[in-house]
Amino acid sequence: MKQENEEGRDLKKPFLHTGSWYKISGRRESSSLFGSTQAIRDSSISVIACVLIVALGPIQFGFTAGYTSPTQSAIITDLGLSVSEFSLFGSLSNVGAMVGAIASGQIAEYVGRKGSLMIASIPNIIGWLFISFAKDSSFLYMGRLLEGFGVGIISYTVPVYIAEISPQNLRGSLVSVNQLSVTIGIMLAYLLGLFVEWRFLAILGIIPCTLLIPGLFFIPESPRWLAKMGMTEEFERSLQVLRGFETDISVEVNEIKASVASANRRNTVRFSELKQRRYWLPLMIGIGLLVLQQLSGINAVLFYSSTIFQNAGISSSDVATFGVGAVQVLATILTLWLADKSGRRLLLIVSSSAMALSLLVVSISFYLKEYISPDSDLYATLGLLSAAGVVVMVIAFSLGLGAMPWIIMSEILPINIKGLAGSFATLANWFFSWLVTLSANLLLDWSSGGTFTIYTAVCVFTAGFVAIWVPETKGKTLEEIQQFFR
Repeated sequence: MKQENEEGRDLKKPFLHTGSWYKISGRRESSSLFGSTQAIRDSSISVIACVLIVALGPIQFGFTAGYTSPTQSAIITDLGLSVSEFSLFGSLSNVGAMVGAIASGQIAEYVGRKGSLMIASIPNIIGWLFISFAKDSSFLYMGRLLEGFGVGIISYTVPVYIAEISPQNLRGSLVSVNQLSVTIGIMLAYLLGLFVEWRFLAILGIIPCTLLIPGLFFIPESPRWLAKMGMTEEFERSLQVLRGFETDISVEVNEIKASVASANRRNTVRFSELKQRRYWLPLMIGIGLLVLQQLSGINAVLFYSSTIFQNAGISSSDVATFGVGAVQVLATILTLWLADKSGRRLLLIVSSSAMALSLLVVSISFYLKEYISPDSDLYATLGLLSAAGVVVMVIAFSLGLGAMPWIIMSEILPINIKGLAGSFATLANWFFSWLVTLSANLLLDWSSGGTFTIYTAVCVFTAGFVAIWVPETKGKTLEEIQQFFR
């Protein structure tokens, strides 16, 4: 019987080493890769170092999203593409991400969070190489699909991993690093695109995942995933490394064991059981927030920001677009501090409300410009007003609706359905991202004012949705959050 148990346990070993090769001696005088045990205990430097390593994944995510903006004219000219062919190239990352999202939860459950990020890194690197050496559209399309597949896995796995390793008092800030890294990736693509040609920019896109792969060997696997897989010794060692060798982890160990034991009493959930509040409520909240995040029109607004800036009389739209990227980064840095101070719920309400007001300003500006002569001073003023509205909208999005849905999704999904539910939530996010990006051009051709009115209505609805349904998770352990839904 013992041999059978050991064989079964071997099947559940993680794809990568757990990273808990730090031996904890009785004297507890060991030192880790990240510094002294005193520093680890006092400042959570071990957890922060882990977060900084996995944050390379969402930097790759952001670089992929931002790559098409500064390279459009050059790629069209060099490869003889039509505008529609380039638009297809840009949209294929969303298609690849949907496929990656479908697989992300199951991959992360089967091979671990670190193994999942390793799997995501490889197609990203290959995809950038395809784009860099492309001689025609087929290589561009294949490269973009591969990138999207990797990004789809990264977008689910990174916030889940960070949430599972973070202490409760830092979890909101640390998971916000995921969104901060995305905005940094976008800004870097905008900035570097001003100075280097598109093939070399694609080569630079390889760097984040090339650094991530070796970095994964130096961080612990998620202790909650190890506990779920029944690897008790590795689970406790991983948690001890994350919390510091001299920290008493017994209370947290018992909480995690109790939560995992409760979830494992029924590993599979029947469809009929999803009617239970403990399942349908977190599912509705997690999926709802990720869908509303995209329906707010953020991607459409960013995609057409250059047109808005041109209407405002700004000559260098590329520089202005980089400015928007920089504003995103600065606003998201502020979110790191606010996430565990103000709370997730308040930030979402303030963010969506401010977005609604700024989008309303943009909408009114576009409506009024239809009835005013282009030569008038008022016309120019309305152009500047619409540009200011876009900037405020981006700031408001970065303060809440950008990061909070991913934080809340990683916190509230029950552990026994997290893989499947997380995949579905991520898929929904990417599907609506693709839908909004695809429809934005048609909507703007129909009516610019009407388009921004639709986005305004979505943001108003989002504020109401959060006020009614979304609980505050600040300062609570993941186990306490699950108990709330029960």
